[in-house]
Amino acid sequence: MISIIIPVYNQADKIEETLKSIELQTYRDYEVIVVNDGSTDKVDRVFGKFAKNSKDENNYYFINQENKGAPAARNRGVKRAKGDYLFFCDADATLASDALLLMHKALEKNKEAAYAYSSFYWGKKFFKVGKIDEKKLKKAPCIHTMSLIKREDFPENGWDESIKKLQDWDLWLTILEEKEKLGVFIEKPLFKVSPGGTISSWLPSFVYKLLPFLPKVKKYNKAVKIIKDKHGLYFKD
Repeated sequence: MISIIIPVYNQADKIEETLKSIELQTYRDYEVIVVNDGSTDKVDRVFGKFAKNSKDENNYYFINQENKGAPAARNRGVKRAKGDYLFFCDADATLASDALLLMHKALEKNKEAAYAYSSFYWGKKFFKVGKIDEKKLKKAPCIHTMSLIKREDFPENGWDESIKKLQDWDLWLTILEEKEKLGVFIEKPLFKVSPGGTISSWLPSFVYKLLPFLPKVKKYNKAVKIIKDKHGLYFKD
């Protein structure tokens, strides 16, 4: 079974579309765990109405916690999860109908992989990820949070709740260090993220090189340094 864990903070206007896309999945062996991270926009009502009308009503669970951030919410969801696979879904994303099926098949076929990942859309922009080797993973963040993970390969301590930005990069690096494993890439883009979430701060790559004084670039570079310091990534290209 796949445990789909959705951390949500004030995204009542988007999470229904996310849940609808999950309900349309061709892969049916799943549970959905929504962790409300201290929202104030009545997301519980939106969820309750959806779950009540869903044909999979008994597979939906809702957990409330005070605002602690997405990593803490994800970890809370893991404690409740029953699945052999974990899928951390953003509350502002929609999945292709065969997303879970293709990721599950990829992991069944590639026993050495710890997770399955794909390219994706952010609004109308296409993020082409491609195959990621160890060197590329250590160089910069490149794999989205929304990847299917074998529970046996998920870090013992879960998501690092002290990391505020680039949490996905930290997770993949931790799996590489602890399990000595990478992921398997799926060519097809499997999900779309609505602008306005954490990835909304995306800027073209040339901006980071030519405009290092911009506040967003400074914040990003600081986050990169935190991850590199934690994982000892001091080498140069």
